[in-house]
Amino acid sequence: QVQLVESGGGLVQAGGSLRLACAASGRAARMYTLAWFRQAPGKEREFVAAISWGGATTDYSDSVKGRFTISRDNAKNTVNLQMSSLVPQDTGVYYCAAASRDYGLVVKAQFYDSWGQGTQVTVSS
Repeated sequence: QVQLVESGGGLVQAGGSLRLACAASGRAARMYTLAWFRQAPGKEREFVAAISWGGATTDYSDSVKGRFTISRDNAKNTVNLQMSSLVPQDTGVYYCAAASRDYGLVVKAQFYDSWGQGTQVTVSS
């Protein structure tokens, strides 16, 4: 099992930036695709971004494409999410997720078997 811990959330004004970080421990060597999901109050958890094991390929939801950048450092067992041009609709709890099998850049939560506890991001208008 992989343990994931997110950090970097907070309150930011619209148009601002935040950088989320996720540190992995445990069987981190078994992580393949890493991803970020988010959940707004009263809404279902939704896919934000994913990155392949080697970091060569990435995928983003349409709502964040061009504004968010996902990256990973396998030597440090970390995955980051750089968020720019934030809007109030980006508000929510952001979760880091890891897949222990190589499914590719999957966007459905069911393919990820390790999850962090989440970090709150609030964007004020």
